Amino acid sequence: MSSGRGGRRTAEPSATRRWAALGVLLLPVLLVSVDNTVLAFALPQISLSLAPGATQVLWMVDIYPLVLAGLLVPMGALADRYGRRRMLFIGSVGFALVSVAAAFAPTGEALVAARAGLGVFGAMLMPSTLSLLRSIFTDRAQRRTAIAIWAAGFASGSALGPIVGGFLLAHFWWGSVFLMAVPVLVLFLVLAPFLLPESRDPDGHPLDPWSAVLVLVAMLALVFGIKTAAKGGALGLGLAALAVGLVVIVVFVRRQLRLAHPMIDVRLFATGAFSGAVLVNLLSVFSLIGFLFFVSQQLQLVHGYAPMDAGLALLPGVLAMIVAGLSVVPIVQRVRPVVVVCGALLASGAGYATIALGDGTVGVTTIMVSFALLAAGVGAAETVSNDLIVSAVPEARAGAASAISETAYEVGTVLGTAILGTILTNAYSDRVVLPDGLTAAQAATARDTLAGATQVATELPARNAEALLASAHHAFGSGVATTSLLGVVLSGVAVLLAARTLRHAR
Repeated sequence: MSSGRGGRRTAEPSATRRWAALGVLLLPVLLVSVDNTVLAFALPQISLSLAPGATQVLWMVDIYPLVLAGLLVPMGALADRYGRRRMLFIGSVGFALVSVAAAFAPTGEALVAARAGLGVFGAMLMPSTLSLLRSIFTDRAQRRTAIAIWAAGFASGSALGPIVGGFLLAHFWWGSVFLMAVPVLVLFLVLAPFLLPESRDPDGHPLDPWSAVLVLVAMLALVFGIKTAAKGGALGLGLAALAVGLVVIVVFVRRQLRLAHPMIDVRLFATGAFSGAVLVNLLSVFSLIGFLFFVSQQLQLVHGYAPMDAGLALLPGVLAMIVAGLSVVPIVQRVRPVVVVCGALLASGAGYATIALGDGTVGVTTIMVSFALLAAGVGAAETVSNDLIVSAVPEARAGAASAISETAYEVGTVLGTAILGTILTNAYSDRVVLPDGLTAAQAATARDTLAGATQVATELPARNAEALLASAHHAFGSGVATTSLLGVVLSGVAVLLAARTLRHAR
């Protein structure tokens, strides 16, 4: 295994030590991915405690993956240069400290700021975990299994967020969903020095700061533009931001082509297997996060589930994701990746179709079945796509390639919330019918979000409360049907893209 400067070789670790190292690496992986979705189930309590507006609620969810996505590639390049294990240690300490600040945030603004800080330190964690696997598991067959476990951990962590959040919210206040990071990272910091080798690019090329700035600016502009345009508000501003983001991407690509040692070898995207795998990651997570955004509210606010019970309703889907991610490893040795990935994406589309056919007003059993289909498809697709991405580059550039893979995850997370979440919010606001007798403040709150309508209903006479809740639930279900139909369409697009880009992948 490569380690230290100058590409020195050290003795291969034992099999037990390799798999133990994988177990340790899964700790920050699970933590960062759980943080992507754990907030969704805490939003009703946060809304009651901090009284944020609809836009602020969306930023609470979005800011973490947005910052994470903008910094993953620069942090991956830094890890290649200065040491992947070292970057893991710095990120772990910072993530734990900011998690404490998030848990005790006194206002919505403070929580948004803390979530941004978590994105900064989370970006230090993720690229190093996948790139270390490349150096720890030198055998391709073992590495494929290790990546399958990594991908299952990352994807299932997103689905475990609501379950973990539900358990914590059933026993503690909403800040506990952030404090859970502290014991996990303490355990990691105790075990990692003994089990994880240091690994870095032996050539040690310095990071180009302008490339890092361009990546961050492009991500911020693109996501802001998508959010603004999707809300149907200042359309001109949204389109202008999108244009700026696209221009900055062009500038970034041209700079990478001129640099002797680019942050990202953009020529990799000319390879169908690499670019197709990145797109699969993005669209798979888009589907997963978009689904979790509305199902967490539907289970709690429409069906009346407690947070813990709502989380447990999604457990079969989490198990389906893990099983599918691991089962696909022997299958892909016999079946072409394009067939496996397209089949997995079709399963994800079927999950959304199940909700869309119910016109949004579906029972808990239907929700469980649809989530299991979606999650199984995501788990299988991401295992194959991550193996294709990591295997496409030399070991020395594993951090940058891993960062591209994880950037696709985070962009998918942002887009899932920004697009599907915004469409759902707008559909609800347009279709909810408010009863007479509400104050201006009550009307604004009830029209803003389903959680707001639920809160206002507790302040009304029984007849008006019933009328408001019935209208709010119908409006929300109608919005869910619309977003689910879009999910079906996007799954179909993903199948077509995968069929074209991965057709030569082996």
